[in-house]
Amino acid sequence: MTDLVLLYNQLDTYILDVRSALEFSSLNENGSLAENLVQTKRSLVYPLVYLLVNLALTLPIITASVERAFSAMKIVKNRLLNRMGDQFLNDSLVTYIEKDVFDEFANEVVLQRFQNMKKRQVQLCKQ
Repeated sequence: MTDLVLLYNQLDTYILDVRSALEFSSLNENGSLAENLVQTKRSLVYPLVYLLVNLALTLPIITASVERAFSAMKIVKNRLLNRMGDQFLNDSLVTYIEKDVFDEFANEVVLQRFQNMKKRQVQLCKQ
């Protein structure tokens, strides 16, 4: 049996089971559905259905992350910087998207670390 056929069989059985179960009659959101599946151990009986519910719960988060990355790319990679290499673009996007993490470090510490990586002709300074 293929996975798709197994999923359809589990869904059919799951629907019949859940319609007759009192534990599921008052649920009104997907998060509660996932919790109830685990509490009633139906996540073990219907593993593919449980996986499907989890995927449905994570999809909005994944989509928002991708949209945020593309918004950042529009800001970082503008018309003037259109020819930057992939690695530089990636590094720039990471620092822009995760700016909350980078805000924890003082600019002076970063400049000093960069300066100490190798001998430079010009001393960097914070402006």
